[in-house]
Amino acid sequence: MKRLFISLYLLISLSFLGLGWTLDALWQQHDDEAELLADAPLMAMAAILKPMSPEQRQQAIAAANVNATYPLRLFSADKITLADDGELAPGEVFTTLTNSGRQMQFIRLDQQVLMTGPIDTDPRARLRGLFTLFFYLSLAGVALVWVWPLSRDLKVLKQATEALGQAKWDTRIKLSPRSQVKPLAQTFNEMARHIGALIDNQRHLANAVSHEIRTPLARLKFALALIPNYCREGADETARADFIAGMTEDVKEMESLLQEMLTYASLESAQTGLRQENCDLSALCRQVIDRLQSLSPIPITLDSSVAKLLFTCEPALIERALQNLLTNAQRFAESQILVTLSDEKDRVTIEVKDDGEGIPEEEQRKIFEPFVRSDTSRNNNKGFGLGLAIIKRIAERHHGEILLFSRPGETRFCISLPKRELNRD
Repeated sequence: MKRLFISLYLLISLSFLGLGWTLDALWQQHDDEAELLADAPLMAMAAILKPMSPEQRQQAIAAANVNATYPLRLFSADKITLADDGELAPGEVFTTLTNSGRQMQFIRLDQQVLMTGPIDTDPRARLRGLFTLFFYLSLAGVALVWVWPLSRDLKVLKQATEALGQAKWDTRIKLSPRSQVKPLAQTFNEMARHIGALIDNQRHLANAVSHEIRTPLARLKFALALIPNYCREGADETARADFIAGMTEDVKEMESLLQEMLTYASLESAQTGLRQENCDLSALCRQVIDRLQSLSPIPITLDSSVAKLLFTCEPALIERALQNLLTNAQRFAESQILVTLSDEKDRVTIEVKDDGEGIPEEEQRKIFEPFVRSDTSRNNNKGFGLGLAIIKRIAERHHGEILLFSRPGETRFCISLPKRELNRD
């Protein structure tokens, strides 16, 4: 908008200056020529009358006054007095105005003075009006050159907004790089892209949830149908306990899926407003490792170049991301898991490496999408495929990224986060 205002201001200012200067120069040139031409008839008549006698002059003036535009009269020189008691110089034209604004001119002829007038002082008033009209028309034309492309681009914006309101999420605006509203179009395109991605993501999530929840729900429906068999008198207590435990696991599976979905959705809708605080990443990594080490016999090793690393972040989310990475590594690692914490100049990195069979290259491009699970032999279709998608959202929420390097025998996930100052507002 600042660019729009500046361009309009400069256009109007330069147009006023340019048109005003040009028309003033043309008018001044015309005015100077007109002033010379205004004196010419009187000087020519004086040249004609000068060699004549007074009687001949009167006869000539009488003949000239018939249907004359410029009335002529002769006076004795002693009857004409100037305001400063001066005298008319021979051959020079003296011009004065009457009280009504009409013009009179005088020129001396020996002992007589030739006078013309009174005549209108501004015979070019119509011409001046034409100049004024031309000035405003020119200014309007210059403004039209600026306003018309702007109006056209705003119409394109209006149409795109209406299309987006009709759920056409692929609507995009293409404008000239010189357009005054190009930044607005870019913002609209980014908004439309984000909305389209959200809609597609929600549709994908809804479909995936319905698919994921179908299996435990089907098992529960089947179990409900079998309840009378396990609850009748004389039924095996052990079989009944196992049956109830299976139903409980199905409920827990659905609860876990919904919890993962809520976590993913909360990260999606809260891209701003981090509850940031200074956190010791070294202590946080050791805490997560100690808690998860008991869940698997595979050792987890922390390699940190600093004993204490303060970092501004949302600790709960960073802890969740590291926990997801370690849980994933415990599922695939063969003999060891290595966590590396690095402090660089303007960023910190948390890397989790395992010595599992690796992730196929064709799966690496989509591994961070929601509900995408690896087809490797050790996965056994465990999990919901939301863990890495949640990690990616956490990294993006901290304006960072997560990188994947995988080959047979080694897989590394690296969370890279930029350092930021703590906002105490």
